[in-house]
Order: sequence, then C-alpha cells, then structure tokens
Amino acid sequence: MPPTRFFFEEPAPGFPERKDFCLMLPIVHRSRRFLHAACSSVALLAALCAPALADTSPVALMPRPQSVTLSGQDVAVAGGVRIEWAGRPTPMLQRAAARFSGRLAMLAGAPAAGGAPLVLHISTRPDPAYLSVHEREHYTLNVTSQNGIRLDADGPAGVVHGLATLLQLVVQTPQGPVIHEAAINDAPRFPWRGVMIDVSRHFMSVDTMKRQLDAMELTKLNVLHWHLSDGTGFRVESLRFPRLHQVGGHNQYYTQAQVRDIVAYAADRGIRIVPEFDVPGHTLSILEAYPELAAQHVPSAEERESPCSITINTVKTKAICNKVYNLNNAAFDPTKPQTLKFATELYAEMGRLFPDHYFHSGGDEVSPKQWNDNPAIVAYMKQHGYADAPALQAAFTAQVEHALARQGKIMMGWDEVSEAPIPRDVVVETWRGSKWIASATQAGHPVVVSSGYYLDLLNPSSEHYKVDPYDPKAVGLSPEEATRARAKQGPMIDAFALDPNAQPLTAAQQKLVLGGEAPLWSEIVSDEMVDARLWPRSAAIAERFWSDASVRDVADMEKRLPLIQHELEATGLQASAHENAMIARLTPGNVGPLKVLTSVTSPVRNYAMNRLASHSGDAMLNAPGAIAAPDSFEANRFNDMAARYVAGEKDLAAPLTQMLKLYLANDAGYATVATTPLLQDARPVSQQLAAVARVGLEAIRKHRSHGRHWHRRVNRLLAAQDATFAGCANAVASYTHDQPPSGLLIDILPGLHALVDHAH
Repeated sequence: MPPTRFFFEEPAPGFPERKDFCLMLPIVHRSRRFLHAACSSVALLAALCAPALADTSPVALMPRPQSVTLSGQDVAVAGGVRIEWAGRPTPMLQRAAARFSGRLAMLAGAPAAGGAPLVLHISTRPDPAYLSVHEREHYTLNVTSQNGIRLDADGPAGVVHGLATLLQLVVQTPQGPVIHEAAINDAPRFPWRGVMIDVSRHFMSVDTMKRQLDAMELTKLNVLHWHLSDGTGFRVESLRFPRLHQVGGHNQYYTQAQVRDIVAYAADRGIRIVPEFDVPGHTLSILEAYPELAAQHVPSAEERESPCSITINTVKTKAICNKVYNLNNAAFDPTKPQTLKFATELYAEMGRLFPDHYFHSGGDEVSPKQWNDNPAIVAYMKQHGYADAPALQAAFTAQVEHALARQGKIMMGWDEVSEAPIPRDVVVETWRGSKWIASATQAGHPVVVSSGYYLDLLNPSSEHYKVDPYDPKAVGLSPEEATRARAKQGPMIDAFALDPNAQPLTAAQQKLVLGGEAPLWSEIVSDEMVDARLWPRSAAIAERFWSDASVRDVADMEKRLPLIQHELEATGLQASAHENAMIARLTPGNVGPLKVLTSVTSPVRNYAMNRLASHSGDAMLNAPGAIAAPDSFEANRFNDMAARYVAGEKDLAAPLTQMLKLYLANDAGYATVATTPLLQDARPVSQQLAAVARVGLEAIRKHRSHGRHWHRRVNRLLAAQDATFAGCANAVASYTHDQPPSGLLIDILPGLHALVDHAH
C-alpha cells in the first residue's frame, strides 16, 4: 500500500497531536525506507519517534479555496468512488477522471471488495477559451454523507481543479479512508500561474518533465514556461535548422515527437506550455551551429575546452587561457538581414510545436559590448540613428514582435525589453525587481511577475509566500545594498534597486497583471534534483497565485506544506527517492548521519551556491548542499516545538531533548562516513550542529541556573551561525561574504535562540 496520511484517534483543537512520531516518517522524513536504513540505534529511533507538530489542520488544502466550509464530519470512502457525469464527458475529461481514480487508490488504498462506492456527480459545460488566459476555472464542490459528492464546474479547467481539491480532502484514519464533508466555492485570483523550468543548463528527461506537470495539476498551476535554449544548449530538434540540435544540443534534446507528447500531456492536465527561445542574447548554443549570425567571434568548443582553460559546466563563466568567457554573453548581430530571417523561420517552426498563443523570446542580459565592440554594428547604429545598444535592441525586439504577430503569437520578454519603446502587446516578465511591475503596467504592458519567486535562489517557501504580485516594493535592493553593489557592478545594478517612490498599482494597472511564475534556472540543478528543487516551494507559490491576498499566514502554510508534499510524493513525485539515492551514493555503508545532517540544514541562498559551484563545478550536484532542501520540515518542527515550550508547554521538553541528543550524537557518526572531500567540507557544519545542540540541551536542563558567562558563550556561538545566514541574506551579501564550503545552513537556530533566551 502506498504512503498515506496518518491521524490519531484522540482529537485536539485543529489537528490531533500524533502519539507516535514514527507514523510521521512518510511526511517529515518522506521515506519509510529511511526508517530501516537510519534507525540503527535506540537514540536515533527515539528521536525520530518524537511527537509531531500539533494544532495542524487535518485538511491540508493548498491552495486555499476562496470559500470553504467544513462540517467536521467524514464520509467513508473504503468502497472507492464511482463517477457519474451529467451529459457525455469528452475524452479529455474521461482521462482526468481516470487519473483521479488512480490517485485516489494511491492515497486511500484499493477499494474494499463488496464495499459500496461513494458517488461523485460531475457537471460541466464546454469552454471555447480552455487553455487560454480567459478560460473558465470556477468550480463548486460539495461532499456530504447524504448526497455523496457533487462537482459543478464552469469548464474543463474547473473539473481538473475540483478533482485536485477533492483528493486533498482524503485522509486515512484508524477506521479507514475518509473524505471530509465540505462545501467549497473556488476560483483563482490570477489566470497565469506558472513555473519556469530551464532545460538548457542541465537537460531534463521527458519523464522528469511529466512528473512536474502532474504535480502542477494537483496544485492548480496552469502554465509551464519552458526555457529551451540558452548559452549552454539548444534543446529541441529543428528540421529547418538541424545544426541547432546536432551541434548546439550537445546530444541532449527533445525530438519534435517528444515535444508534441509533452504538450498534449500538459493540455490534458489543464496546463499551457509557453516556450522560450532566447534572442538576441543568450545565443551561444545557436551561434555554435550558425556562427555567421554572431556579433562577435564565437570560441569553438575546442577553444573553450583547451588545456589552459578552467572548465565549469554549471556556472556562467569559463576561463580560457587567462581570459574569462561568459556563456551568456554571445549575441546575434541584429544588423544583418539574415539574423531576423533566421529568427522568424525558427520561431515559425517552433511555434507549430507549441499551440499556445504566447511565445517567449527572452531579450534579457544583452551585453552592450557585444555590439559596441563591433565596428560594423557601431557604424550601422550611427547611420540609422540608434543612440545606444538598448535602442538597437528595442528596434530588433519590435521586428521580432511583428514576425510573431504575423504567426498568430503574442510575444513575451524579460523586463529588459520594456526599457525602450516596444509594442504594447508585448507581455513583460518582471525579474530584476518589483518596480518593473509598476513601470511596465504604467506603459500599458501585460505583466507576469517572477521577481520574488526565483526558486534557484534557494530561499524557503516563507520568503516567496510573502511576495504579492501586486506589490511594486516587494523585491529589490535597498539603497545601501545598491550602493555597495554599484562599486563593483557599475550602474547596471540600478535595475535591481528598489524604487522608494513606487506607488501602489491602480485598478487599471492591476488588471494588466496576469499572474506570476516561479523560475528554476538549472546551473546547479540536475535532472535528479528537479523534483526536490521545485517542490514543495512551488505549492506555496501556487497558493500565492490562486488564493485571496488575505491568505498570508506563514506558520499555517508551513504546517500544511509537509502534507501537500506527502500527497505529491504518494502520487508520483520522486523528491525523497532521489534524495535518498544521492545519500546512498555518498555514504553507502551508513546513510543515517548524512540523512540527519541534511534533514535540519538548508542550502546557502541568493546565488551563494552558484559562487561555490564556480570553484567545484558539477561536483556540487552530488554534494550535501544538493541534498538539503530549502524547506527543512524537521527544523520547522523543532522550531515550532521550542516556541511552544518556552510559551508554557513544558511536556515538550522530553521530545526536544531527544532531538537535540540526536543532533549532538550525529557528529560522531558523520565523522566515520566523511571519507570524500565533498563530505569533509560538511564536517564543520556537522560539528557546529553538535555544538549548538549541546547549547540547547543545557538551556533545557539548567535554564534557571545559568549565569552571564554561559549566556555570553552561547550567544557568541549562535551569533556565528546567524552571521552565516546574514552572509547570504541577499545577492549582494552572497557575493561579498565567505560561504561555508559545504553550502549548508543550520535551520534550527530560531528554536535554539528561543531556548537560550528562555534560560534566564
């Protein structure tokens, strides 16, 4: 039987406290196999079987519906669910129903023989706007013991969303699987709710892409922005320009048949796919195949891999014979007529593979030197009255937009395209800061917000959750940070600065905000890491895009997040399986110590990991920092219990002590498995975890007898850990402070601070 959600017989307010934490292993540690591999000592087993979070709602709905009423009663579902349609369902709806039935069996178990099934009545109507920003997504869902289940949807998208919500109402109880009685009225806040997956830096398999689409369906995300070309690789077979995949694809690309399969797979799940083929910058992989389109000489692969070069495959730069070459810098020469002809024909071919109306042409990070250092381009700019490189780019962008419009496409571009006059129809994707939301909508452009949702920054869900797509001041460098960065980066840093004078969006501007996307750039994300790097944070961001703006309780979100992650894994996501496989490769003889260490740590943030990768390259894809998740469920549990302990729940002293003893003892075990340089890099963090765990134990055991000397000592110890967090608190700090070689942060610090402050 697949993993299920476990609840206890003795109810408590909101959520029954679990009497045996071992039942939480599929949720908190995300793998039952870990119990057998890691629970090799009594102390470890005792710590893992500590009480779990209390006061968590047993109905872990995410995203939160617009309106939900729970009766407190349950409807047995041991006999399964039989679907009855009002009218003839389309093949797409029949496939959606089949997926629901399969997932229900994964969560509730196979229907009991002879059991009476619960009837699910579904009614909907055709929606000509399905798979567009104008589709009808509203649905109502009613579950009662008297009338069974009724799902009424305004269109196919509403059926898909209603079935996803219904699965979240399913729980396992000691009496068997049940569905909570509920009355739900639901519709999204924004029509564009997406993730962006970069497959250029590291290629992702077809199966990996499909797993993400399944998880997107279950969390009501409806746009996959697929970044398919960049400096590192061109990832789609081209029949018109075959050298693109033969040379620029580096033997890793999707055939056109595979693309059509993935597009159809997504459409079945109510998900649109918007492709991105970047121009005029980020084009090295294209120019390797067609160098006659380049603004500057493009070093061959042999030149870049010459003996005097330092090869770093996971980051943006390579040093070639003492000369740094940026893989992102290579740009088209937009003054050559064949360049626009090439882009037009390429987009026409790719557009036929992707039926969506929107087509992303990139437009970001075009280096002015690519054009200003070319005498022919400079002469062209002077002859045609272009004052600078951005003006030339704006003219080229307008030409590309006209070409896409003739092909029936609506152009998207990163927010750089909005810095010069471009057609109003161009959709601007804001990424450098929230101020571009205001400026782009003020200029009349539709906007998709990415700033604040960059998953490759490795911030926890709580940070993304606080960012509202309507807030023009949510994300950006402070004046002090911008001043510090400007000394090294020059005036380009101003694009990332906050606008202190930004005004709230007007009603007209808000109408232009289509929604948002959570990008995952893959410089340091392998195919094996995608599931854990996208989820569960994308689920929290999905709630920000779907639910009402008033749904902002971070603590409540963090309590629901493990249950949502569990559902995603029970129905196919492989985050835990892949993490466990990575641990088993690194420490095959004893997985416990590394498992414990990575369960309470998270990777350094805000591109600090990219900085570490610039020295170790692809090795970082197999390091402890690649295993630790940005959201540590175990640390969140510890921190919550510590806060409740100091607030008066003294019975939590015992489980807190068990956990701290585990962390203290773990370093001895880690010392025996740290036999490689990557594992040895993490040994200092293991030792620091033991040291702060000892402090926590002292705070609990003798909190009435500590003097000033003790407080000074332990506060210095905790302050050193706080400084590590501060050293990657933003992009400026991460590039100006030393980072721990392991790339790990100890996430139980809030709980330790609470315990120490309480020990007076």
